[in-house]
Amino acid sequence: MGKHVLLIEDEPNIIEAITYILRHDGWKVSTHSDGTSAVSVVNDLSPDLVILDVMLPGRSGFEILQDLRGQAATTTLPVLMLTAKGQAKDRQAAHTLGASHYMTKPFSNQEMLDVVRGLMP
Repeated sequence: MGKHVLLIEDEPNIIEAITYILRHDGWKVSTHSDGTSAVSVVNDLSPDLVILDVMLPGRSGFEILQDLRGQAATTTLPVLMLTAKGQAKDRQAAHTLGASHYMTKPFSNQEMLDVVRGLMP
């Protein structure tokens, strides 16, 4: 595939797992773990897809998603929200802010691959 994914996640085990799954499937994976600078990293790297944790140090994934959707360059960028919070209100917030997909932890390797592949044109 050769597409570039930016994983914004602060949990080392999740970073390692997703990086392994996607690289094994042929994806280029960059990682970042701080919410405060996440938007600027997205702008600098111009990934094809962002996997964004909801709970990050500095800023929430919801705030980051709102900023991304407010910029012309990232308004249609596919964003997979990833969280341990599976409540309906969180899913609704992600949908309202423009998330492309919402996935809860834990997830299976196949589920991650299917969703990431499905978000790419």
